[in-house]
Amino acid sequence: MKHFVPLLFLAVPAQAQQAMTATEFDSYTRGKTFYYAEDSQPYGGEEYLDGKRVRWSFLDGKCKEGQWFESNDQICFVYEDNPDPQCWSFFESAEGLVARFENDPSQTVLYEVGKSDEPMVCLGPDVGV
Repeated sequence: MKHFVPLLFLAVPAQAQQAMTATEFDSYTRGKTFYYAEDSQPYGGEEYLDGKRVRWSFLDGKCKEGQWFESNDQICFVYEDNPDPQCWSFFESAEGLVARFENDPSQTVLYEVGKSDEPMVCLGPDVGV
């Protein structure tokens, strides 16, 4: 996994840029794992697979399978544990992806802090005694 580095570009307003289209987003992310931070704190990682499939983790070893789709010029995600779409606008900056949560844009903005060609580490299901 990549190390998280302090982000110096947090003040760059995502609104000043053009959001990525679904085609641009797919081309930029497919086959890679991205690691995100919010306010310079590790937030999570997402592996972007073929067929608009994704695997998300809060970096705790637990992963959620999901899919993404385009809706109203946003990239929306649904996951196995939550069928309600989580919609984001993605912007490409010199430092990487910037993602603004459109379900509540005043709350969450994530910044790419690492990118890898390697899959995320996902632990198996919890095993009880």
